[in-house]
Amino acid sequence: LAFCRGRVVRVPKGPLIRVVGTEVVIPCSVSDYDGPSEQNFDWEFSRDTDFVRIVSTWDSTFTSEEYQKRVGHGDIKLRRSSNDAVELVIRNIQPSDQGRYKCSTPSTDATVQGNYDAEVQVKVISDGLSVSGSKARSSMSLRLSEGDSFKLRCSAITTSPEHTHLHVTWQIKSGSTWRDILSLTHEGKFQPGPGYEERYRNGDIRLDTGANDTYPLSVSQASSVDGGAYRCLVSEWVRGADSSWQKIQEKSVEIASVAIQRTDVVISTSNASVTERDSLDLTCNITTDRSGIFQAEVMWYFSASPDDTLSDAQVLLSMDRDSVVSDSTLVSLSHVDRNSYRLLVRDVDVEDSGYYFCQAAVWVPLHNRSWHKVVERTSAPVGVVVTALEPDYEVFLNASKTPKFSDDPTELNCRITNVQDREANIRFTVSWYYRQRLRSDDVVTEELLATMDADWTLLPGDRSRERTQNGEIIFFKKAVDTFSLRIQWTSESDRGDYFCVISAWSRHRNNSWVKSKDVTSASVSIFWATQDYTLTVEAVKLKPFFVAGHTFEMTCKVSSKNIKTPRYSVLITAEKPLTDQSNPNGTTRIISLNQDSVVRLEDWTDQTRVDGVVLEKVQENEFRYRMYQTQISDAGLYRCVVTAWSPGGGGMWREAVNGLSNPIQIDFQMSG
Repeated sequence: LAFCRGRVVRVPKGPLIRVVGTEVVIPCSVSDYDGPSEQNFDWEFSRDTDFVRIVSTWDSTFTSEEYQKRVGHGDIKLRRSSNDAVELVIRNIQPSDQGRYKCSTPSTDATVQGNYDAEVQVKVISDGLSVSGSKARSSMSLRLSEGDSFKLRCSAITTSPEHTHLHVTWQIKSGSTWRDILSLTHEGKFQPGPGYEERYRNGDIRLDTGANDTYPLSVSQASSVDGGAYRCLVSEWVRGADSSWQKIQEKSVEIASVAIQRTDVVISTSNASVTERDSLDLTCNITTDRSGIFQAEVMWYFSASPDDTLSDAQVLLSMDRDSVVSDSTLVSLSHVDRNSYRLLVRDVDVEDSGYYFCQAAVWVPLHNRSWHKVVERTSAPVGVVVTALEPDYEVFLNASKTPKFSDDPTELNCRITNVQDREANIRFTVSWYYRQRLRSDDVVTEELLATMDADWTLLPGDRSRERTQNGEIIFFKKAVDTFSLRIQWTSESDRGDYFCVISAWSRHRNNSWVKSKDVTSASVSIFWATQDYTLTVEAVKLKPFFVAGHTFEMTCKVSSKNIKTPRYSVLITAEKPLTDQSNPNGTTRIISLNQDSVVRLEDWTDQTRVDGVVLEKVQENEFRYRMYQTQISDAGLYRCVVTAWSPGGGGMWREAVNGLSNPIQIDFQMSG
């Protein structure tokens, strides 16, 4: 069947109705042909019977003299759309161009089959379309407030002799391109432009058909996106012979330039940083050029973060459009002027530091006496810093007891002085610190000995916890303005620098205590030089010569250095000749006197002379030894063994050093 059909040349089914002065495009295509893929086309025109050559794709001499000027100026031209299709373009068509147009294709087929040309009738009608805006020659300018409503009017009418339909489109240009808002198509359908679908469904964008062929555009709830130039674009359509709609012309007119004044909500303040107990004054300003009747609804919010949403923020206070304010004790809201609403927070607290913002809604009255909310806006947050009201005071640290030796007590007093404007809402606590002293330049961090929280609960540090629990370190309040630290028995490891920190706490409205200030004292050094203990014991025989049966008497005098309040214990020893079988070791412990002056017989075993030896304390550092009724067996070397004791922790005695006296000899042969 395809082989029998042969070449087919096609043009639109006529007549083609076109408006004088418009551009006409007549397409022509060929199919089912042999030869090269790119085909050539010739166009001819006839008003009656004879055809006049217009233009060709392949023969530059094809154009007749009648059309050479129009073709040369480009008013008539061919535009190839593909290898097998072209378009005849006639600009500014005139009534004289009405007639039959024939499209022909030279044969490239092996055999002549099918049709090689096709004709279409073009009918040129007069321009009966009129489009206008307001009565003024130029477009009008509108300056509106956000949330307002406005209406723009466009008039379109046609007196075309043909049965044509109009397609009306409202467009806006806010940049360099026009965008469709809403159309009433030639088929009688409303068609919102991209981005206007929801507003059309809500009734905020409407296109009505009014009397006198007017097409008014109504816009409600105007926003900033509605600012720009508006035009009315009208096209005229006719149904072709093939029942399809064809646009035969299009006209537009700029109607108005619309400026939308944005309604802004801004917080103004002169004291974004305030001191505790002062008042915070913020004003919410609604920026609008609205001149008619309106009421504002204002709500103030507080948030700890500038990024919080309204649902996360705390509502401080609100005022409805009737100026009714919600209740609050310390916060007030007043209507200062038409567009300003003042928030006053009295007796601010540190906890009032944060971000404040206000939300304002503008309401306008409607004809039915109801109110309509036209716009709602939230301000940017304003950061407010409330500075704590710091008490003015000084701290003085001194040592009421300083150790000179190990195990001496240490007592430090941290005193608060020169307190200015002290209030009942201020309380003081102390923290104690220790810093080890080093001879090098090494930096030593302080160690916390103890601190107090706001309710005066003592919290010992790691360094002092065990000794505090044992009662070796005591923290106490000596007076209303004095905190004290006592080390009962100071050790060498306690030597170093001590300082205290007095913290002031302020009581807030919710009765919680918040630290407002720290003042650190100068450090006090606890140090004493450590030297080796020395002990010297000197024994003296009181009677240089005596015989058996007489009394032996010797004294021991003790001297010591670098020992704190020493006490001495004394032991009398005797070194017997090696021939004395009673003591093969050579040294006998006879009698002792301890540091508490308690006497004890040691290795004295002579039952007949139980009271024959006496050791007594003559002075703090002098001791006397007597031995009555001496016997030949008492011969030997006698010494004083002395131990020095110093007071230790907990009332105990601590052994410091030992000393041995020179020997005193008992020799009866020599003394006889």
